[in-house]
Amino acid sequence: MSDAFLSPHSSAEYTPPHHSSPSHATYPWQPPPAGPARRRLPRHRPLGRHSDLRVLRTAYRWQRRVATLTALGYFTLFLVLSAFAPSFMTSQVSGGLTMGLLLGLLQVPVTCLAIALYEYTARHTVDPIADRIRRQAALDARREATR
Repeated sequence: MSDAFLSPHSSAEYTPPHHSSPSHATYPWQPPPAGPARRRLPRHRPLGRHSDLRVLRTAYRWQRRVATLTALGYFTLFLVLSAFAPSFMTSQVSGGLTMGLLLGLLQVPVTCLAIALYEYTARHTVDPIADRIRRQAALDARREATR
């Protein structure tokens, strides 16, 4: 018999189509089958590993260190002088004012200086980077909302 008259089901190469699920939901509470998700590549890297975040973390880390070391460094110097140079700390500056008391009173202006230094570096270093990241995140959110 000729191959032209054979049914396609009788051919050795033919395999019938296999459907793993019916075309309708088996149970009424099942959600409709989801279509294939279209994934678009982002135009830029996500913010989680963005270089601006690394720059922001580094700037903020340096800001904390400088302000903390300014205040704590002076206090540590005061403690070390009190422990290891008692004659220097008890020396008279003028009238009844000793060097230890003068250095103790200077702790308040040094702490205010550390706060001012913290605010200055925040305004000039950390905040511009944070504002740039915030604007980029808002732009990304608007782009995602339009998709």
